[in-house]
Amino acid sequence: MNEYKENGNSAYTSLRPIQTTTSGEAAKVYLSPFSLSNSKLVLFKLSTSPCESNSNNAVAPEKTAQRKACRRVLTSEMKAVSSKAESLLLKPPVDAYSESELEHRSPAEPVALSVDMRSSDEDSAPGLDDFSGLSSYERKRLKNIRENANFFASLQLSESAARLREMIKKRQPPELKRKRPKKKENEIGCRRSMRLLKVDPLGVSLPAALTEPTLDEEENAGLELTPLLPPGPLEMIPENQDDSGELFKASLKTWAEMSKISSERTKKGLSSVKSYKANLSGMAISEATVRKVTRGAISSVALHPSEVRTLVAAGAKSGEIGLWDLTRQCEDEVYVFYPHSQPVSCLYFSPTNPAHLLSLSYDGTLRCGDFSSAVFEEVYRNEGSSPSSFDFLAEDASTLLVGHWDGHLSLVDRRTPGTSYEKLFNSSLGKIRTVHVHPVSRQYFISAGLRDVHIYDVRCLNSRRSQPLISLAEHSKSIASAYFSPVTGNRVVTTCADCKLRVFDSSSISSEIPLLTTIRHNTITGRWLTRFQAVWDPKQEDCFIVGSMAHPRRVEIFHETGKTVYSLLGECLVSVCSLSVMHPTRYVLAGGNSSGRLHVFMRQDSF
Repeated sequence: MNEYKENGNSAYTSLRPIQTTTSGEAAKVYLSPFSLSNSKLVLFKLSTSPCESNSNNAVAPEKTAQRKACRRVLTSEMKAVSSKAESLLLKPPVDAYSESELEHRSPAEPVALSVDMRSSDEDSAPGLDDFSGLSSYERKRLKNIRENANFFASLQLSESAARLREMIKKRQPPELKRKRPKKKENEIGCRRSMRLLKVDPLGVSLPAALTEPTLDEEENAGLELTPLLPPGPLEMIPENQDDSGELFKASLKTWAEMSKISSERTKKGLSSVKSYKANLSGMAISEATVRKVTRGAISSVALHPSEVRTLVAAGAKSGEIGLWDLTRQCEDEVYVFYPHSQPVSCLYFSPTNPAHLLSLSYDGTLRCGDFSSAVFEEVYRNEGSSPSSFDFLAEDASTLLVGHWDGHLSLVDRRTPGTSYEKLFNSSLGKIRTVHVHPVSRQYFISAGLRDVHIYDVRCLNSRRSQPLISLAEHSKSIASAYFSPVTGNRVVTTCADCKLRVFDSSSISSEIPLLTTIRHNTITGRWLTRFQAVWDPKQEDCFIVGSMAHPRRVEIFHETGKTVYSLLGECLVSVCSLSVMHPTRYVLAGGNSSGRLHVFMRQDSF
């Protein structure tokens, strides 16, 4: 017997065979598709079975009865059939026709589909009465699932897992603390350095080191803090020579005598760039003009203004001052002194008495080395504020202007007794790296700070906060130096860490100083090299000198317009000369590197 269920939302109706009780034989049911129109059954044709093929006319009333029976047999038992069983029953095997024959038939023609329905042992399985509409495979599958569930339920796994969790929580061992072994009384401990224990090799404890002023990290790189030297004058005794050397005494006498001659020299006029370049081309370097004069890196260089002898002074980061007389060209002409305990940042020969060599150090002292008396006199001392730079405020070098790392300015008068300042001013800069006085209008001076360059008037300084006359704020990174041109002061050259050299027009000190030239130049020297400082040639108003990182190594000379005038190089120059200085009247250049070597370029007629 066949039953069908009408679906009002679809265009087709599925037929599901319902097993009926037969006389122990397998019944074959033939299904025929039909379509619905206006949600009503319009066609339902059932193909004749092979048994009834001989009497088609006799079975007509039976077909009508079967249709009526199918409409009535839509019970709740059909609704309980699972969706999976329903999908399986919707795909009966095709026995009478193949797929190719089904395609050629019209939808109205009946198609015979055979479904073998046989009784099996699973039909009578206990507990599966509610699924009587399923196939034998589905009934067997449901039976296995139920048996497996009953088996796992009998094992009571969930109760066992809960008991195990409770046992684990209760039996958590406490945290064990490692027992440290007891130290034996006579046990020898780890060996420690006497330097860390602050004990000298003889076993005597060293005195506590004096407190040192805090320096900028960039300037304090690689600096070893050492105790300050005692106040007062120090004898000019070379560390690398015999104390009673007759040669050194003769050198001191020679330096004192040539200083008197140098003070009477006359200033020469400004030469043209063409002739200046021709004179530079005659300068050369050789093995005889390269010498190691200090132990540490050179932080300042000065040339004696003598026109007959060549004397170079170099200040080092270790507090040394080296003097090298190139006239005799012998090893004994290099003398090393220790008037300071920390880097010597500034070194100048006095413009009125070249027998005086003034040196400024981070240790807070400014000393004057007198060749005539062979003594390093103490001119200024300030242990509370570390000085960074100084310049001669008066033309006769009687008064000095000292800049400090904390932004203060000290006015020092060498004519008054004592070693303290006359006045202490507070600038508008957080730090001061260089100080330079205007060569003509000496009431003005320029100072380079971290990011700004300020021009001040000494007459307007005060102890609280001094306002600058002009600020040069074109710099984007740290500034290394700022200097007026040597003759007229109409130009200012600055060296900045942004790889630029800048030239300003300071001919009229007003509210603004225009920027004339910007020169691209590599100024990144790193941590272990002394920073570049562009300085003017004292005898050429419009040209300045600066070190270079280019290969081969060289010292470059630029015009104020930004053009390269000349590059000094040679086979003996194999390192970077960070600091350079030119002789005020002769064509002699001295450059210092970070290993304590001096490189001197001279004309052939000067050897």
